[in-house]
Amino acid sequence: MKYIKQFTIILLISFLGEILNRVIPLPVPASIYGIILMFLCLVTHIIKVEQVKEASAFLIEIMPLVFIPAAVGLVDSWGLISSRWYVYVVVLVVTTVVVMTVSGLMTQAVIRRGKKKEVGQDA
Repeated sequence: MKYIKQFTIILLISFLGEILNRVIPLPVPASIYGIILMFLCLVTHIIKVEQVKEASAFLIEIMPLVFIPAAVGLVDSWGLISSRWYVYVVVLVVTTVVVMTVSGLMTQAVIRRGKKKEVGQDA
């Protein structure tokens, strides 16, 4: 029953992201709205981590399976993209480097912030 409740919370947030995608006229995917909503709910403690921890861990574990349909779609569309494959490779490399850089900097900032809090609590 715990997993059903956790999945329901995650699906509700995703559904709210879909609604925001329809209401707000920006070219932002509904999943991004959902992620932002979930982040805000977690930061403001509207939703506690324990309320979604196990279901989110499960979803992370099966994440590679989620990408299979996208990969099949790419293979199916090879006729359309084969003439300009190099453009896709450049975009892939550049975006990968950008995401890795931003993720690394954010992780370092969070770690530094955590260490400052620990030092402040020890004093």
